Amino acid sequence: MTIRLSRLIDNAPVRDAAVTVTLRGVAHPTTAEADGSFTLQTKDLAIPGAAAVDFQVAQAAGSETLKGTLEVAAGAGSSNDKNSARQLWWWVLNFAVCIGFLWLISRRRKSAQE
Repeated sequence: MTIRLSRLIDNAPVRDAAVTVTLRGVAHPTTAEADGSFTLQTKDLAIPGAAAVDFQVAQAAGSETLKGTLEVAAGAGSSNDKNSARQLWWWVLNFAVCIGFLWLISRRRKSAQE
């Protein structure tokens, strides 16, 4: 997750803040980036469904808490990966059955010719 904070007065990025994100009841500190944004990497972001989220922004001038709900969509990439692997094995099985069938036909023809 990437978080961008800007000042209300001049829309300048807030670089001197400490941002903590509480997601699903667990507090996660963020990492300040060079462009003025804050990043958060946690496995909690991959869990599908709605999650309560709180942003605590602490600065020398004060602090603010922002509350909301984050809707995490079901991971489409992981299900496609599973389906593509399943489809690959299905094709391998089909080719193996076809090759076996052709091999049996060729053996029957050879035995019929002898």
